[in-house]
Amino acid sequence: MTAAEAAARAARIALVLCDNDGVLTDGQVYVSARGEELKAYSLRDGMGVERLRAAGVATAIVTRERSEFARRRADKLRLPHCWLGIADKRAMLGRILEEAGVRVDQVAYIGDDVNDLGIIQAIAPVGLCAAPADAMPEVVDAVHLVTRRPGGRGAFRELAEWILRQRPAQPPGGAS
Repeated sequence: MTAAEAAARAARIALVLCDNDGVLTDGQVYVSARGEELKAYSLRDGMGVERLRAAGVATAIVTRERSEFARRRADKLRLPHCWLGIADKRAMLGRILEEAGVRVDQVAYIGDDVNDLGIIQAIAPVGLCAAPADAMPEVVDAVHLVTRRPGGRGAFRELAEWILRQRPAQPPGGAS
């Protein structure tokens, strides 16, 4: 795909759909001495969600994990959708599109691991697909864009800013 084709696809994005672990987090689980699991999220990625929302672009999470971390992060960021425990993300795509009220060509997806390949293959022909810098090689080979930043360290924000730069400029004060 040429840069111009990628930019044209980015300009029509209405939903950025992302994996959680390895995209919004660094893929690590931190365990306290009491056995409590912790995960870290980037505040910069959160600002990316806010900036997309201000431009009329929704963000949603779809993850294989049944993760209270993902649910809490989605709530904190006021995401309209967070699908947990989805083993086959590709099979879920139709429901995601219906619930989010978008077409597949209006979706950008960012994922990092082999369980993301099915949904990437379903979105890539008409939508936009990306991966963090530290994604698995099979994923890097399947997407249109690879961020310079790794997962959990600003990869989502980098994609968000790139999408925003491709959108038509709005007149001061917003659209009329």
